[in-house]
Amino acid sequence: MKITLPSADGSLQPYALQRSGGFRPVEPGTRFSRIAYSAAHVVADPLAAIDPWQQCAIDWDTTIAYRRRLWAMGLGVAEAMDTAQRGMGLDWPTSLELIRRSIDAARDVPGAFLASGCGTDHLAADDAGSIDDVIRAYETQMAAIEALGGRLIVMASRALARVATSPADYEHVYDRVLSQARQPVILHWLGDMFDPALQGYWGSADTDAAMDTALGIIQAHADKVDGIKISLLDKDKEIAMRRRLPGGVRMYTGDDFNYAELIAGDGQGNAPTHRHSDALLGIFDAIAPAASAALAALAAGDEARFHAILAPTVPLSRHIFRAPTRYYKTGVVFMAWLNGHQDHFVMVGGQQSTRSLPHLAELFRLADGAGLIEDPALAVRRMSHLLALHGIDA
Repeated sequence: MKITLPSADGSLQPYALQRSGGFRPVEPGTRFSRIAYSAAHVVADPLAAIDPWQQCAIDWDTTIAYRRRLWAMGLGVAEAMDTAQRGMGLDWPTSLELIRRSIDAARDVPGAFLASGCGTDHLAADDAGSIDDVIRAYETQMAAIEALGGRLIVMASRALARVATSPADYEHVYDRVLSQARQPVILHWLGDMFDPALQGYWGSADTDAAMDTALGIIQAHADKVDGIKISLLDKDKEIAMRRRLPGGVRMYTGDDFNYAELIAGDGQGNAPTHRHSDALLGIFDAIAPAASAALAALAAGDEARFHAILAPTVPLSRHIFRAPTRYYKTGVVFMAWLNGHQDHFVMVGGQQSTRSLPHLAELFRLADGAGLIEDPALAVRRMSHLLALHGIDA
């Protein structure tokens, strides 16, 4: 099949699709050798009579159906995270409703695993006057999620980044939060390339110093920390931190540039869980069939096939997460639309406008090269509609 696509230089070039998506679904009950969460996107309701930049409306049925798709592939769901546009259109009341619905849905899926984002986003950063304000905000969300039976991913806080004056402030906040958690949590370190408001998190702009603070907090509360997800897009720093974690505390890679080699691991580390990274990745939403097939191969001892499957997805991921990285959600939703998992390319907050048409055209090419166009005829038809909206006859 052929389609005419724009290039970065503004020219129009014919493109012939190379591959059809053909990843076989995993057998029910397949166990992976890595814990793998996909941070999942939300599907907006395009018919809601709202002001899209100020309010959010969710198509709940399609949103939950997408989570069932991820569970069916053996992946876990990291709910109400930045991939779901948390802090970029998805507010706390809607996030809590999303968490409630996902927890309910997971009960019907044997083996489904789910963890949910707990933050402080109902407290505007400018309204935070003290560290105690941040603690109360975390406690509010913790109580609400745990009352639903949910596991926590303790998200990085814009409010904390604004009011903290030293590493000791972070230590105080996390001591209060972790000491109250009912079960071990996943901590979340999101780099400022994902969210500029988080610059200097853990009390220092120096990453090594920030890492020391985070590790000290984890060491002091190792019984309350399942693991930490770091999204710094720096594999060497992730590996260095992974090797310093307390025994039994996992590293969940959030590195959407280098995930394949980090998940495969290097065999080095004092504890088995420190010789590789587990995963909590936004890109797994967009490449779920490939991620599932690759993890199944790794679990079967076929590391060569694991890398062969994931290698073509890395250029796609690097493109989706290119700077400004915080706009990666647009590419994730675009992939879901191309592949027929939602009927429209409309996002909460109007975020479908954050990437250019040439960017989306290159994403189309890279997705095809990775074998992630599931229905070529549908994808070409939908891409043609998008091109037509931009005045291009494909």
